Amino acid sequence: MPAIIENYLDTMGDDRIIDIAFFGGNFTGIQLQRMEEYLVKVYPFVESKKVNGIRLSTRPDYIDNSRLRLLKKYGVKTIELGAQSTNDKVLRMSGRGHDASAIQKASGLILEHGFELGLQMMIGLPGDTFETSLQTAKDIVQLGASNTRIYPTLVIKGTALEKLFKDGKYKPMLLDEAVMWTKEIMKVFEENNVTILRIGLHPSEELTEGRSLIAGPFHASFKEMVMTERWCEILSKEIKKNKSKNITVTVNDKQLNYAIGYKSRNKLWINDQNINVKFKPSILLKNYEIQISNN
Repeated sequence: MPAIIENYLDTMGDDRIIDIAFFGGNFTGIQLQRMEEYLVKVYPFVESKKVNGIRLSTRPDYIDNSRLRLLKKYGVKTIELGAQSTNDKVLRMSGRGHDASAIQKASGLILEHGFELGLQMMIGLPGDTFETSLQTAKDIVQLGASNTRIYPTLVIKGTALEKLFKDGKYKPMLLDEAVMWTKEIMKVFEENNVTILRIGLHPSEELTEGRSLIAGPFHASFKEMVMTERWCEILSKEIKKNKSKNITVTVNDKQLNYAIGYKSRNKLWINDQNINVKFKPSILLKNYEIQISNN
């Protein structure tokens, strides 16, 4: 493991903030001795300041004081919990094995021990509604999370959800529905300064080549589609204020592609209003700031 980390560090610039991450499983669910063996191997990189710290993902029901003390000892800075939902009915129907109180207790302990708290959520789980997902986002804010990830629920081969789906007991979200839910949920986090680390699952070969994906709102450009809708909302409000048929829209340079839209949807939509539009990037404007000038 140290050799792999060294190889990666050699390819990275000095100005990056680098964390070592134990993701993709329930890290605190393994035996304490095994967990310590992993941490011992990577801690020298924290001590030497070659990396900023260690982050990990785990379940809320595998957090307690003894585990947290061990994690603190070896330089773990951020703990992300797969909360998924804070609604007891959704958690029960999804077979999560714990209720919302487990999320609340684990979040409180993590913060008490001085870790940065991340809470991941999933939309479209069994029994979920837009209202319960929106409440989950609000609860994540109230629980003190500084970061989050938003994942649409997918039906994966070999899971209990696949059986529910094939038995007609679970209906996955439509892609457009997932996009619109996520657009609104984003606002809750942004308004409360909770950093959104990821929107949608990483497009792995298992998903893109249909090896494991059975059903659900997966798209390789899911985040771009969400941001396209976000910008469509902003643009429609601003364009109504302007009567010119030839305009230039200036936005933050990092938001330019989102403003133009996935497959240029927003640009084409504006053109459909009989308006000729040019998009222009700016490093002076903030994320959702916009300036419209007449050509």
